[in-house]
Amino acid sequence: MTTYTNFTVETDADNIALVTWDMPGKSMNVFTEEVMDELNAIVVETSADTTLKGVVITSGKSTFSGGADLSMIKSMFTFYNEEKAKDPAAAAQKLFDLVGQMTGLFRKLETSGKPWVSAINGTCMGGAFEMSLACHGRVVSNLKSVKIALPEVKVGIFPGAGGTQRISRLTDAQSALQMMTTGQSLNGARAKAMNLVHQVVEPDQLIIAAKQMIKDGLKPIAPWDEKGFKVPGGGIWTPASAQLWPAAPAILRRETAGNYPAALAILKCVYEGLQVPFDTGLKIEQRYFTQVLQSTEAFSMIRSLFISMQELGKGARRPAGIPKAELKHVGIVGAGFMGGAIAYVTAAAGIRVTLIDREIEAATKGKSHSETLVKDSIGKGRLTQEEAAALLGNITPSAEYADLKDADLVIEAVFEDREVKKAVIEAVEAILPETAIFASNTSTLPITGLAKNSKRPDQFIGIHFFSPVEKMMLTEVITGKETGDRALAVALDFVAAIRKTPIVVNDTRGFYVNRCVFRYIHEAYDMLIEGVPPAMIENAAKMAGMPVGPLSLNDEVAIDLSQKILKASVADLGPAAVAPEHMKLINRMVDELDRRGRKNGKGFYDYPAKPAKKSLWPGLKEFYPQKKASEVDVTVLKQRLLVTIALEAARTMEEGIVTDPREADVGSILGFGFAPYTGGTLSYIDGMGVKAFVTLCEKLATAYGDHFKPTALLKDMTAKGETFYGRFDPYGKKQAA
Repeated sequence: MTTYTNFTVETDADNIALVTWDMPGKSMNVFTEEVMDELNAIVVETSADTTLKGVVITSGKSTFSGGADLSMIKSMFTFYNEEKAKDPAAAAQKLFDLVGQMTGLFRKLETSGKPWVSAINGTCMGGAFEMSLACHGRVVSNLKSVKIALPEVKVGIFPGAGGTQRISRLTDAQSALQMMTTGQSLNGARAKAMNLVHQVVEPDQLIIAAKQMIKDGLKPIAPWDEKGFKVPGGGIWTPASAQLWPAAPAILRRETAGNYPAALAILKCVYEGLQVPFDTGLKIEQRYFTQVLQSTEAFSMIRSLFISMQELGKGARRPAGIPKAELKHVGIVGAGFMGGAIAYVTAAAGIRVTLIDREIEAATKGKSHSETLVKDSIGKGRLTQEEAAALLGNITPSAEYADLKDADLVIEAVFEDREVKKAVIEAVEAILPETAIFASNTSTLPITGLAKNSKRPDQFIGIHFFSPVEKMMLTEVITGKETGDRALAVALDFVAAIRKTPIVVNDTRGFYVNRCVFRYIHEAYDMLIEGVPPAMIENAAKMAGMPVGPLSLNDEVAIDLSQKILKASVADLGPAAVAPEHMKLINRMVDELDRRGRKNGKGFYDYPAKPAKKSLWPGLKEFYPQKKASEVDVTVLKQRLLVTIALEAARTMEEGIVTDPREADVGSILGFGFAPYTGGTLSYIDGMGVKAFVTLCEKLATAYGDHFKPTALLKDMTAKGETFYGRFDPYGKKQAA
């Protein structure tokens, strides 16, 4: 057998080849051009070997494969753009041929004449599962860490290497659509129940079971290549399908508001593909995949949610030349809801935590938050009793600052009060080792101001978590004027350890995410004051791609918090900093009506006891004269809500608060769910073109106020024909402004 870089091939006494995929220098196997070339060579070599009875393919790593590599995805877009510049008419055909390479390889494997079994030992995603589906047998480990998924729709594309055709021929159409349009993960048992794998076995039996399938006479023919094959459920023209298919596009539109071309393409691939022979179905899938790849949504989503997220998660903004921090002990001061949650995610990363509060009872109560989360995880099978005990054992409640004497990092999560924080900073620094870093979890107070209370401001930084901490994947790392590179490096190492995605933000009021969030909420205030029906505001936001409406979001963050922020803005910046009508609206909600949001069961919404669902408070309609729905342009509402956020993001770039467009985009999606199909705030602007965005801003400014006026930066970019990713090139090729 030939020697390969990414695979080893060993043939046993039974003449069964074991192909082990183990890429050197990678923590996870991924598809690259080299991997595809080598897999193709293995298919050719094994099919030509007349003595060989079959092939088992598995992974030499703890996971099977994460799918396609970043470089492969990037090269596809680069290739298309280069070809489009040369010959637009021929570019699409060349892209079609390129995307068909993986489809062709997997079909070649499937029709090689040798039975192939995929032995799935760990997480198997995207193209790796599509390859497994092309194998004639699939055996999966019963480890709870195993996840099987086709998650491409989450990054703006869909399973384009045979996935839509094979899944819909192995399981019923409804389950196939549910799996692919949501990108849901399956464990081994669920995959078997859906007929997507043949066996679920103990990890040490995986290869044995896979080889036994070949010994037992596994046919080297896919079900759909056999004469008389029938699609599960009978195909498209059945009474069951007559119920499914008319409803499917409507259900998809309800969930996506028509914003995700890839999700609709999945429906088309399955519906059309099941009416034709398998190879024709593959061509249909290839055409739709080529079409989707050319969309702005696919480009923007892949760049932000796949490429940028991975780059930021791997420390793209970490200062060079500073050794990685090995955090052994983290102190958290303030055992309230946020402090308790930060303790949980830190302990879950295997780091020892001391959770401090003024009284030991309060600190112990803070740990109880972790106990509740752990109990829930045990109930859902995510943690064993032993793992749960180890996690909770990492958290020590305390009322003594002296217990922080060997801490590597301390995070304060006390009340948003300068004096309270000042006292904590001074008390902690009196104990801390000289090398330790102090971080504040403040959400509103500028870091530079807080650092004035520190004896070592170069070791002072902000680490802003979002609630609920255990679910929210974003963390803002805020640098003050005197924050040093080592403090930034340690903060980013900590965020990486707890498996969250960081964005680095320079110091300002509200940092990045909250500035954008409150622009969204304040635009809803303007709409209410204009007499736009509240339900239209909320529905327009969802139609624009936001996960929750601005009024619902305000209830979640608390209306009285909005009031505090508005009052603080007036106190610090003067009365002109806040619209008087906004202040009047919020004072009425909080001071007169005690409607503070979800936390006290009444805000812009009413919150009845479960199982009843929340609903918009009817009294809100009495605040202002209501316009008729027919008088309100929903398209304009959608534009206002997205543009006001994107414009604020542009301001943060102009002010140097955010310096990397990747962070603005990823931060907006992970922080508050900014319309993911756009790729984030700055991709939204780049996607429509800066010139078109400026024109839209000017139109909205004329109708709805000066806060929509485009900034000097945007006007300059328009004049020069620039984009944010061009002017603020995160890869440093052309860093300007």
